[in-house]
Amino acid sequence: MFKRVFLASVLVSLFVVPAYPVTAVKYSVDANHSTVGFSIPILDGVSSVRGKFTNFSVDVDFDETDITKASVAAVIKAASIDTGVEARDKHLRTADFFEVEKYPEITFRSTRIVKRGKNLVAVGTFTMHGVSKEISIPFVSTGKFYNPVTKKNLMGFSASIQLDRRDYGMAWKHSAVPNWVGDLVTIELVILVHT
Repeated sequence: MFKRVFLASVLVSLFVVPAYPVTAVKYSVDANHSTVGFSIPILDGVSSVRGKFTNFSVDVDFDETDITKASVAAVIKAASIDTGVEARDKHLRTADFFEVEKYPEITFRSTRIVKRGKNLVAVGTFTMHGVSKEISIPFVSTGKFYNPVTKKNLMGFSASIQLDRRDYGMAWKHSAVPNWVGDLVTIELVILVHT
């Protein structure tokens, strides 16, 4: 009797694969309903210029049971910068600023997601204009939605962070008015992702 029970348990262990719940879900950006925007002060803060990047990708691995196991990777095409003024955008693509032919991509890849109080922060490596630095991006989840037409799950996120353009080798100053363009750039992200 003992031998038969033992043999049965061995067979079960060999041929029955235990079902472990898979909680991580891969999401990709819905670029048509997302914005990678920025604003920068001009004239010593008297006004500001707003713009965005129109060509980008964002991939998210999201673990709903443990957000700290999530990850995000983003790639922005620097040449897609758009401030609504063609001459200004051409200047921003030159070596004075983004130098897009030499540095065509701006990237962020998280190394961890952490909780700070009630807030969530993506910590990772940000690379722009050939310079890589570890930065922390506070973000919030704006909700979830199931699209019955496409049968896809969607999630929204938003974030805001300030960067000093001089930290990334963009120190251009107007020759006649040095404080024409400010140094601190506010990055504003509204991201929609889907399965």
